Amino acid sequence: MSDSEYHEYSGALPDGEEIRSDVAPPPAGGNRALPFYILLMVLVVLAGLVSVASHWKKEVVVRDFVVDGASIIENRELFSRIMAFKGRNLQDLDAEELKRRIMVLPYLRDAVISKELNGNVRVRVIEREPVALTVIDGRMMVIDREGFLLPWKPVVAERFPKLLEIAGMSRLKTVNNGMQQLDVHDIALILHFLEALSETEYASILIRELHLAGNNMTWYIAVQAPTRFIVGNDGNFKEKLKKFEIFWQKVISKKGFGCYDTVDLRFRDRIFTVDLVSPKVPKDISQ
Repeated sequence: MSDSEYHEYSGALPDGEEIRSDVAPPPAGGNRALPFYILLMVLVVLAGLVSVASHWKKEVVVRDFVVDGASIIENRELFSRIMAFKGRNLQDLDAEELKRRIMVLPYLRDAVISKELNGNVRVRVIEREPVALTVIDGRMMVIDREGFLLPWKPVVAERFPKLLEIAGMSRLKTVNNGMQQLDVHDIALILHFLEALSETEYASILIRELHLAGNNMTWYIAVQAPTRFIVGNDGNFKEKLKKFEIFWQKVISKKGFGCYDTVDLRFRDRIFTVDLVSPKVPKDISQ
């Protein structure tokens, strides 16, 4: 290599060359426009899907009904009132109208109606809870937790085999749906008594019938004994039932079931009894 061809780099550009500053950078707006176009495309796709879904909904009809939560109410009772809705347009189905159709069933306390995309209508049943039995005009009836009187069903005995029988109810009212309901004070007393009874050691096995009475004279009878055990209307049933268990164990079981007409459990730390008076047997004077 000759001297004329050798150049030592000293950090400067060769003579006659300059850094050009007139080259324009790429436009800044190009990168900003890309997300906008992507968003616009997404919105167009979503709008199309909504349109298709709306059209599809208008074409879907009620295919069937699915019932959840029914154990006392039979499916046929529900279907007999709602099958007329089958085949109707699912979107136009009035869930409230369907609910009104089935709310006339006595054991139905509430219902939740929901539509499913496959054309099924789901009916979630909330049933009334039986707590006791009673006899009205010679007919066995079921009392629910809200004090409503329900027609007797054999399935109730299967699901609730130890329902206590209640007597002496006189303050019944008829509500808007035509059902009869106990007075609020009577159902409160019954529930309070049943709660205390459920916590006893063995009184719930012995007691078979509760009689409501005014003047703080509510009483019950137990198995094999004609005795009226008075517990009153002022509550504190847990303590009274405990006294009953002690009295039954220490007195009734030893003296027998036919000794007392009444046993009064209303007083703290005391039990008052009235003996059962046997009718006098007339003497034989034929001899």
